Amino acid sequence: MAAFLLWLILLVICWPLAILFLILYPLIWLLLLPFRILGFAVEGAFGLVRGLFLLPSRLLR
Repeated sequence: MAAFLLWLILLVICWPLAILFLILYPLIWLLLLPFRILGFAVEGAFGLVRGLFLLPSRLLR
């Protein structure tokens, strides 16, 4: 909601820039999508390693 309100303010102040952002936002989102997927994979790998290291302490409880 905040992003939409900021876009509306930008539309009132400088409409060509707001239209440019409206066109470029989906393209930038598509370019950043592989990095998000890579982040999920790295987070999962770190979770697996953390789980393996903490397994002995969980078994001792």
